[in-house]
Parts: sequence; C-alpha cells; structure tokens
Amino acid sequence: MSEGISVESLLEEARLTAEMPPPAERLRLREAAGLTRDQVATACGVSRSTVQNWEREGGSTPVPPGRLPYLRLLRGLAEIHPAPAAPGNPIAALFTDQPYGTVPVPPAAPAPAPAAPDTFTGLETLRGPDGLAVEGDPGPCMRCGVETTYQSTDGRPLHSGGLCQRTAPVRPQAAPPATPAPAPAAAAPAPDPVPSVASPVAARVPTRPQRRSKSAARAEADLMGLIRGAVEQEAERAGGDEDAALKALIARAIPDAMHLFDETRVTARYEYTAYPALPDILHKPSKREPDQIWEARPNYNNPAYSMRAPERDVKVTALDVNAAYLSALKVWLPIGKLEHTTGSDGVGPKRSGVHLVTPAPWTHPHLPSPLGDRDEPGALWITDATLRLLLRLSGPKWGLTQAPTVHESWTSGATENFLDALRKLLVAARSEAIKAGDTLLLEYVKAMYSKFVSTMGESQHNREMVRPDWMHNIHSQAYALHCGRAYKAHQAGLDVVALKNTDELHVAGGDWRQVFTEGRGVSELKIKQGDSKTAGEYLVGKVSG
Repeated sequence: MSEGISVESLLEEARLTAEMPPPAERLRLREAAGLTRDQVATACGVSRSTVQNWEREGGSTPVPPGRLPYLRLLRGLAEIHPAPAAPGNPIAALFTDQPYGTVPVPPAAPAPAPAAPDTFTGLETLRGPDGLAVEGDPGPCMRCGVETTYQSTDGRPLHSGGLCQRTAPVRPQAAPPATPAPAPAAAAPAPDPVPSVASPVAARVPTRPQRRSKSAARAEADLMGLIRGAVEQEAERAGGDEDAALKALIARAIPDAMHLFDETRVTARYEYTAYPALPDILHKPSKREPDQIWEARPNYNNPAYSMRAPERDVKVTALDVNAAYLSALKVWLPIGKLEHTTGSDGVGPKRSGVHLVTPAPWTHPHLPSPLGDRDEPGALWITDATLRLLLRLSGPKWGLTQAPTVHESWTSGATENFLDALRKLLVAARSEAIKAGDTLLLEYVKAMYSKFVSTMGESQHNREMVRPDWMHNIHSQAYALHCGRAYKAHQAGLDVVALKNTDELHVAGGDWRQVFTEGRGVSELKIKQGDSKTAGEYLVGKVSG
C-alpha cells in the first residue's frame, strides 16, 4: 500500500466526492469564510488558478492529489457557513413574496422562441479556446436589438446561445364567467380568477452569469491595500534600507503583477490561461533569435538639425513621456484562437493579431516613419496596433501615406478592455505614489507594469502567461501612441527633432506647453532630466541641403 493512502481515506474521499457542492457553492463557502484563493491553494497543495477553475461554472473538476484536502475544507466550511434557508422557512419568507407555509407555484413553461430569420441562421457566437463566449464592446444584438457584450464570429454584437430576448405575446384578458342566480340554501360560488395579462416587454435576460462580486470601488481599495502592503512589508524587512527594499520589490514584481491581474479578472468569462496554438511566425527560432514580428520601435533624428552644425541657434526641448507601457495596456488584443486569412479578410475594427503587409513608401523626412527605423523594402509582419496606425495616417485627416497592402493575417475576435481593469488599478497606485512622494511605491508600480508586458511572451521569468501576440501588440501600441504625439506636435507647428523608443520626444520652434499638458500624470509630458547633452533644453543648428 502506498504511503499516505488507506482504505479509510479512499472511502472518505469517495463519500465527499459524491456530496461535492457545485462551483457556485464552493465560491460562496470560500467567500463566506473570508479566505483568499491563495490561502486555499496553499492548504490544498495546488495553484491559485486551479482553485479559480474549481469555482468557475464550466471549469475543471477537483482531482487528486488536491481533491481530498479541498473536499475536507468544503465540508468544514459548510458546517460553519450553511447555505441560506430555502423558501418555506419563516425567515426566508421575509425576503420573498411567497407567504410562509404556502406551496410555491411552478413557473409557467416559456413559449417556444420564434425561429431566427434566415439572415441570421448562419451566425455563431465567437468563443474562446475554453468554449466560453467571448465578450467585447457592448452594442445592439443583431437578432433581438437588445444590448449585449457578446460577439458573433464576424465581430458584430450577438447574444450567446438562447439569450436573445423575445417579446412575450399579449394574451387577451378573459371575461369573468357569469355568476349563476343565488339559490336560497347555497351561497353564490366565487368567480374564477381573472387571468393576468402578460407584459408586452420581456423581462431582461442577464447577458452574463450572475456572480457574487464586490463593488468596483471596494475591489480597487482591496487591491490598493495589497500594493501598499507589499511596499510596507519589504520596507520593514529591509530595516530602513531603501535600496534593499526596492531590490526586493523589483524581484517580486512579476508574480505580484500576475496576482493583481488574476484579481482584476475574477468575474471575467475569458480564461487567459487557455493558450491557443500559435503560428510559427510568433515562435522564436532560438533563445537569442527574435520571432518574425516587427514592432516598429522609433529611432528618429530629423536630418535638418544637427549638434555639429557651425551655428547652433535653435533651442530644442527634450520631453519625457510618462508611463508609456501603462498607457499601452489599452489596446485591441486577440482573445480567441488565431485564424489564418488571406488578403484583407482578417482586418476589421473588432479583430486583432498580426498581418503580413507591404507598406507604402514614407516620403516625409521631417517626420518619423510609423514603421520605426526599418529601411529594408518589401513585405513584413506587423501587429494590429501598427496596422491601425498606418490606416489612420492614410485616411483623410492625415493623408501622410497610402494604405498598406495586406497579404495575409493571423487574427481573432478582439477586445480593447481585456487589461483595462489592471491598467486603471496601476494608474491609481502610480498617482497615489506621486502625490505622497513615495519613491518605493512608484518604482514598484513601474516594475510591475513594465515586467508584466515584457515577460508575457516566451519568457522563462513568467511561465503563467504565454502570449507573444499580446506582448507585440502592447509594445507596438506604445510606439504608435508615441508617433501620434510627434504627428500632433508637427500639426501644431512644432518641428520634431527626434523621437526615441517610447518616451523621448524632442521638439523645437514653439511652445510645447500649448500642445501638451505638463506634469507627471499618465497622459502628461515633462522635461527630460539627465546628464546627457540632449536632456532638458539644448541647442542645435540647421543643416543646409
């Protein structure tokens, strides 16, 4: 007999498994006891994501070796926190319209839903690799017109499955039966009850399962407490040594960021750990070789200006962009299995991924190219974020280039809000750190969002998330936003002298404060500080020719 296994333990596990509550009850018991998923995971010897799946409708079923301790925990919690009283209990009756002691009337069977119009019979709900319906921006459903966040496979709003809301037919009110003449010895019979008229408006059908969730403000306050607690913990451990505390905070930035990400996704339908298969273009040939995606990092110097010119009489201001990668978390990300298409079939406002394109020539030497410092002609793989920038610049507002030719794409249905809750949380933490002058907190937040982005691809430092397509799109979004600032400055009459990486913009020829807001906020710019020759304000000269 194996160590730790006995007939008694097997029988106990079998009995507990037969009585195992459904996922919703497992979630209720844990929350009623005030336990976190991390605590349950540690006690049962499993990962936090495993506990999350055990509590999710349609998730995985507990399996050994963590099943027995988990079932024991559930049994103990059920004894401490029994389920709410069922209807018929005098206390529960206070919260319902059902009088105590009466037999509940079963609801009438719903009328069969009318068949969908022929136009919609071929539509299907977009689903992620875990089989769950994918959500995006809300809009009127194509079938019933009621707002929904679910999408069809072509990116348009469409209720999932049978959730379309039908209008209940109005039943005619039946006239009360005639009352017979009263007999001398018998009382007149009571008239039959008049059937109620059904409301012509159907009751609202929830567009997502009802979950026990905290208010947004309370959830953010709890997560802010975790962030502050981590800083206080490491500061106390370091005994006042700020450098040691910062080193410890940076070392834990990746797992802490993943924990915050998990917490901001607790009510979400899409399970990010269900990684779809990726095409070869998104795989690194080796550890030192990159994949085939071009992120369009800018490295631009205006050829009309030089610090080596004979006369340096043009004042340049070097500007620093705040939290560029944090802003870039607001980006369209593919959340389903990437599908291969040819031509422009994979391009759409609610699709994202990577595209093989041939860009039009860039003919503006006084402006940075939206493709960064790439000089080689021909086709290249770019992200959806870069493609969206190219398409905007080819439109009537800018008219700076021609639209690229799209040869093929790997894309899926997408949403712009997948990381938005995490972004808002870190923005709030960053703002608090700046207001309080808390350097430790500020650097810790910076380490979390920067390392979260840089390690979500094929990285040995973060094996909980393997989405190089997301990483490339976030990087490219940061570069696209940076190029947008340069074009905005040019449109306002400033000369763009240089554009570097995600955070350096050098301008001349006017007051930059009339174009951008100065400050340390996420959407603000400040003068770049440092010891280099191109920090702060410096002089250059114009180059003839």
